[in-house]
Amino acid sequence: MKKLSVLIVALILATGFSNAQKPDGFYGMWNIEIEGGSVGWLHVFENKCFLDARLLWQGGSVLPVQHVSVIDGNHLMVMRAGELSLDGENGERKMIQPHYLKITRSGDRISGVSMQAARNGMGTHKMKFYGWKSPGVPSKPNLSDATYGNPVELFNGKNLDGWKLLNPNQVNGFKVENGVLVNDPVQKEGEHIWYGNLRTEQEFEDFNLTLEVNIPEGSNSGVYLRGMYEVQVVDSYGKEVDSHNMGALYSRITPSEAAEKPAGEWQTMDITLYKRHLTVKLNGTTIIDNQPVYGPTGGAISADLYSPGPIYLQGDHGKVLYRNLVLTPIVE
Repeated sequence: MKKLSVLIVALILATGFSNAQKPDGFYGMWNIEIEGGSVGWLHVFENKCFLDARLLWQGGSVLPVQHVSVIDGNHLMVMRAGELSLDGENGERKMIQPHYLKITRSGDRISGVSMQAARNGMGTHKMKFYGWKSPGVPSKPNLSDATYGNPVELFNGKNLDGWKLLNPNQVNGFKVENGVLVNDPVQKEGEHIWYGNLRTEQEFEDFNLTLEVNIPEGSNSGVYLRGMYEVQVVDSYGKEVDSHNMGALYSRITPSEAAEKPAGEWQTMDITLYKRHLTVKLNGTTIIDNQPVYGPTGGAISADLYSPGPIYLQGDHGKVLYRNLVLTPIVE
């Protein structure tokens, strides 16, 4: 009897979803453009006979969702949830802040509505979005095949010519001091100032980018390639390797080893983006070696993986200094 029960369960799991609810068309990676100009990324897959997904929504990391279910072959419901801590009668109380995505698929395109509860539960914030199936990553390129154009000096050491705020309605914390590009987003007591990110006016496709950066203790920034992929800039000296540490592709690719210097020291970064593959050398050590890049990272300004874009520097986290930013385009 026990063997028969196990066989029945196995047959049920093997059968999986009914034909009316078969989610095959949703499997894979989807790039998402969100109302208001931000970006998302959804990966739908089967996990031990369960439908599963990972989601990036606007900023932060790619995270597992709490639930995903197919309504029928062309409709999907995704739920992720944040956790809030409140004071309760018997001590701290945990509450869930739900976020739902209702998705409709038409071939390799999707559209839908995001419904996110307000933190206090007093209302729901809705945003429309649309997306498309992410194109497959090209095979690993041979970096020696790349043909380079003329180097472009992104920062002239004198002023912010060639740069502008990503959002002109935010405050610019970047300035030039003694030939160095300094971001110093100082906050005032009792008031939160929204500092902006700084982007190049020029846009680029594939390239090699070299720069020097000095990160005070506890500070954090990021270098966005084509406005789409964030290479992390953070004081992570002495920590175990992680996809959120210095030189990582944020939340995606963990450095092969820790090569950062202590806070307050100048560090060198040598970054190559070529055919959707990333190489990062930190202080002369290769920590990401020609690795594929799947989809935009949090804070991206576009989900179009083949469109040119700017270099942009994150400006809202802490004091960081940059100098000697030189970009050499790949013209192949």
